[in-house]
Amino acid sequence: MKNIILLSLCTCLFTGIRAQQVDVQSYAISLNLQDTTDQIKASVSITLKYLQSTRRLKFDLAGMKVKEVFTGPKKYSFEQDANALYINVDGLAGEQGIYTITYAGTPKDGLIISRNKYGHRTFFTDHWPDRAHQWFPCIDHPSDKAIFRISVAAPDHYTVVANGVKKEEVNMGGHMKMTSWEEKVPLATKVMAFAAADFSVTHSGDVGNIPVDSYVFREDSLHQGYARATQILPYFIQLVGPFQFEKLANIQSKTIFGGMENAGAIFYAEESPGYEKLESLLAHEIAHQWFGDAVTETDWRHLWLSEGFATYFTLLYMEHTYSTDTLKASLKADREKIIAFAKRRKTPVVDTTVHSNYMQLLNANSYERGGWVLHMLRRKIGDERFRAGIRQYFRDYNGRNASTDDFRAEMERAGGENLKGFFTQWLYTAAIPELQVNLNYNESTHTVKMEVIQNQLPLFEFPLEYTLDKTKPLQKLMIKDKVTTVMIPAAAKPAGIWLDPGINLLAEFAR
Repeated sequence: MKNIILLSLCTCLFTGIRAQQVDVQSYAISLNLQDTTDQIKASVSITLKYLQSTRRLKFDLAGMKVKEVFTGPKKYSFEQDANALYINVDGLAGEQGIYTITYAGTPKDGLIISRNKYGHRTFFTDHWPDRAHQWFPCIDHPSDKAIFRISVAAPDHYTVVANGVKKEEVNMGGHMKMTSWEEKVPLATKVMAFAAADFSVTHSGDVGNIPVDSYVFREDSLHQGYARATQILPYFIQLVGPFQFEKLANIQSKTIFGGMENAGAIFYAEESPGYEKLESLLAHEIAHQWFGDAVTETDWRHLWLSEGFATYFTLLYMEHTYSTDTLKASLKADREKIIAFAKRRKTPVVDTTVHSNYMQLLNANSYERGGWVLHMLRRKIGDERFRAGIRQYFRDYNGRNASTDDFRAEMERAGGENLKGFFTQWLYTAAIPELQVNLNYNESTHTVKMEVIQNQLPLFEFPLEYTLDKTKPLQKLMIKDKVTTVMIPAAAKPAGIWLDPGINLLAEFAR
């Protein structure tokens, strides 16, 4: 996702894990779009279950003016402030409620109404992290997942695409058309989406019973790069588990991100059809369909469960498709990026200090460092146990939310060992190992004294692979103290030492 074209920042509403009044079961939106105005007119029917009794129901909403709230013939009084809608109700814990809210306004964010590079008017949702409430009332937090249905009335020259499957498309007269889509898999608001633009639509192929389609601006109809998704999707199905959505649409868009993993309806930047690295971008966003969409982090602090996973599973796809050398080269480049970021900002991967402006979490910690943690975990417990743990994690949390501790518990069961120390040092510690290695050759004993010094605090515990001779098997040394010393037999003074030649350790090596 978001690879990373950041053109704006947002001020967000939530602090930590949100205590919610309700669990939303579904959103059903009816939306009217026009070419003569940026104002939208809409209604949303929200079905929910009360988690606690309340007389004041709150939905996140900004910039829209609510006209009325009702259930059938019954109308409810309500109030609005700059960021929320409050409905006066008699909600009892355990009961279900259905509320229809009619509203209108000009979205300042969340629904981007603009023109593409060819000058044509476009409509694209852009929800991450919590910007959906800028155009419809909702619980705008990743922990609340719901079914999503949308019916869009728009001028008939637009093609409308959204999550799920198309249920209906009817002409309304007056050059207007109604298009309805329905997603039956519960989604977080961040990955609910629709788009309306002058698209050229190509059926790229089917993966099993999953149709894979490409939506590009008509002027870019000769670009077929999105069709590569038909080769990427089967790999992740085989590696992780079944694809949860009824279709996969890859969509050229006009939003602030390089890619956005909307469930079954992925948005890519408008220049993406010509990207040199389009294949890895496609792999990243498709990996998100499992990690971030089907399994969603409980809170933004656990964003690495989405972005770190998509980063590493992209590397796994590239390793599978090309070679292990491709994986190593990417890991090496990512390591340099992580180290550079750590020098600028000393925060752990699971960052509990961020309570607003969640855009700042789109950084090397959430992406590359999270991916590196998965790589080291794979090396620690072995390929088979790693894969088994990932598949079981997906089975257990599919359609649900997961935290870092939830993932750790799954991998402990798969690996047969306690991983708390591993997770603590690599995910909850800001530091990265800074290693200084000293060599001293003794001619009389024909040995090399190797001294490994950890220059950071706190101290880490990890295996360090090394060799004095690239033609011989790697040696492994466990590091846990400030200074670790080992004597290595050597017939002659070595030309040097190769540290971590397999690229399996996230550390900075002093030159």
